[in-house]
Amino acid sequence: MSRLKEKYKKEVIPSLLELHGYQSIMQVPRLEKVVINIGLGEAVQNAKALEAAERDLTAISGQHPVITRAKKSIAAFRLRAGMPIGLKVTLRGERMYDFFDKLVNVVLSRIREFQGVSQNSFDGRGNYTLGLKEQLIFPEIDYDKIDKVRGLEISIITTANTDEEGRHLLELLGMPFAKD
Repeated sequence: MSRLKEKYKKEVIPSLLELHGYQSIMQVPRLEKVVINIGLGEAVQNAKALEAAERDLTAISGQHPVITRAKKSIAAFRLRAGMPIGLKVTLRGERMYDFFDKLVNVVLSRIREFQGVSQNSFDGRGNYTLGLKEQLIFPEIDYDKIDKVRGLEISIITTANTDEEGRHLLELLGMPFAKD
């Protein structure tokens, strides 16, 4: 069992039960999945970009990514429906806990001038999305092997009903929120 899952069971559940006054342990919010997404607009002109991003995302997540394709054609962007324009990985279970642990304890501390993540990136239902400007802050990425700096989005999906419950869950799991 991962370190973070043990912390969730031993520390987070009891404190959330007390804080929100849930009737049952099953009402306590938990992490459901983590989705990592890279949008590749440049894949329209450069097919090699997809391969490089796929290699990076596989190294970061430890899982093979799925190619996302355009839903509509947009002439101004020279984009046709069905063209590959991104990659995503959905992590659940042990891999999700391991990735979240690595994100909180290793990756975020490597960001330059880091003051904490924004508290305003919740979606209204307790889910949190974090945008990173470069993939270099992940320890698995070798600086010499990358062709281009790419940003990525990390969405943390919880079973929380409100943003407040989601924020408390992520805070107790170690997410460093910025002080307003």
